[in-house]
Amino acid sequence: MSGDGREGGRRDDEVRGARRIPGPRGAVDDLDLETVERPVLPPPGGSAPDESVPEQGVPEEGAAAPEPDEPYEPEEREEPEEREEPEEPDRPEEPDEAGPVPEPPHAVTASASAPVLSHRVLKALLGAWALSACSAEETAAVEDHLTVCAPCADEALRLRDAVGLLHTDGSLDLDPALRTRVLDGCLGRRPARVPIPEWATAYDAETARLDALLRDIGDSDWHAPVRLQWFEDERAVTRRTTVAGVIGHLMAVDGLVSAALGLDDPLAGTGAAAGTEASGGPEVPLSPTRRTETYWAATYPPATRAVREPWRALTHELIRTTSLAGPNVAERSVSYGEFALPLQDALLDRAFECWVHGTDIAEAVDYPYKPPSAAHLHRMIDLAARMLPAALAGRRGAGLAGPARELVAPGAPGRSVHLEVEGHGGGDWYIALDSPAAVGSPDRAVAQVALDGVEFCQLVAGHISPVEAAAGQEGDREAIRDVLFASASLSRL
Repeated sequence: MSGDGREGGRRDDEVRGARRIPGPRGAVDDLDLETVERPVLPPPGGSAPDESVPEQGVPEEGAAAPEPDEPYEPEEREEPEEREEPEEPDRPEEPDEAGPVPEPPHAVTASASAPVLSHRVLKALLGAWALSACSAEETAAVEDHLTVCAPCADEALRLRDAVGLLHTDGSLDLDPALRTRVLDGCLGRRPARVPIPEWATAYDAETARLDALLRDIGDSDWHAPVRLQWFEDERAVTRRTTVAGVIGHLMAVDGLVSAALGLDDPLAGTGAAAGTEASGGPEVPLSPTRRTETYWAATYPPATRAVREPWRALTHELIRTTSLAGPNVAERSVSYGEFALPLQDALLDRAFECWVHGTDIAEAVDYPYKPPSAAHLHRMIDLAARMLPAALAGRRGAGLAGPARELVAPGAPGRSVHLEVEGHGGGDWYIALDSPAAVGSPDRAVAQVALDGVEFCQLVAGHISPVEAAAGQEGDREAIRDVLFASASLSRL
């Protein structure tokens, strides 16, 4: 042991050398040397990086010089030779877990500015890259990786396609025909045990569309003002109510169909079905207007969204009862007070009114609402065209239409107006002018009027004026005017 209490120089060197051994660290290729603060290095050929070695940096004042026979000095001097390689102008290619970096010069330049990340990290960044949420360095690293990793490139392509769907400028509202297509597909694979009659499908579709609108609106929207409009006494008539009031109106008139099927009147508790004869006879249906006015008067304060559930339950019950009643139920009469319709036409009329008032509600709450499918709209137009001869006769009896000119035997062709409905759900109809018993015929057509399908329905609903409806007219002007005003007279509250 030496005089200072330590053993001989050789053993002391070994102990000090063991304490100077640097801790574990990553390989030089795993570091981003562009972002790591580098120590001051000697000229090429210098010694080890350990701060205790004088050759590695500027020696501190009073620091002891290392002994020449230090055992670990040769090993520590071998590492700086590897560290000096990144200082060369052309940096060697850095390995990546997914494969080698491409050799072209432009790829080497791009990867030089990108962080060196593992395959797992790069794969986790694909979602952010697809959303353009990565930093510039991460974007460069991911794009370099995609050139050499086929699985990640496929995943990146799928993610970019998905992001395209998130940024679409198209409407996010469902196609009105989607429900019909889905049901047709389901029923094609597994037919319903009791199918809905074909003539009731329009009512089923329109009530479902209106119910979807009602589910989407908020509580405050149920009190939004709605302006109902129809044509009466040769002029437009309007009435203000709320969204909840419109649904109550629909439910009140649906009660006429409910009574024809032997179901309970939904307004029995409000007095709307109190139209009994003085002799105590059976109840008789009221007109749609009187039923609606009675319901509105009985529901004070105004109805809220709570009216949706009983209305929707009634529509389901009507469809279910109609489907189970058999084929003969289609001709069962439904009384509207002043007139009557077969059940199949009554449900088509209810489908038409659901669409018209659904449009009124959609305009009040700023909600997109498309017309019915072409097949259903065509049936609605056909119903209106079949009702026009009787409407003409009624207006003629009231002195509001021109006189009959050529009376013919029932079922014989008579003077007609060619009603050409264009566009969605369109077709050609020939309206008998002089008698409801006559048959419209192209050979006896004295005039032609052309309208768009949706515009014709708006005319029948009383939403547009007869003088502004026709897109084209040709022939007998008086006959054309009579048909247009008769179409508007079909509207009601």
